[in-house]
Amino acid sequence: MEYIYAAMLLHKAGKKVDEASVKKVLEAAGVTADDARVKALVAALDGVNIDEAIEKAAVVAAPAAAPAGDAPAAAPGGEAKKEETKEEEKKSEEQAAAGLGALFG
Repeated sequence: MEYIYAAMLLHKAGKKVDEASVKKVLEAAGVTADDARVKALVAALDGVNIDEAIEKAAVVAAPAAAPAGDAPAAAPGGEAKKEETKEEEKKSEEQAAAGLGALFG
């Protein structure tokens, strides 16, 4: 996970996400960089629009939070609604995680 964080930090700072830069960020954080993992990350991100990928991931994750606030506390059958909401949130979180996993290899 720290490899992805390093790439996102570089991107946010407007720097090029390349092997040398990722290694520097990891070493600055006290992580021993694995050359194979760094190369795999940089190769996986080649040609990926990171801003667009983050936006898509945020859109998938956002609906999971909305139903929790909309459910009335004293509604009849509230227990069933709570279970449905939890299942929907779990599915949304799993979809978001799967999408990010595919993005970063």
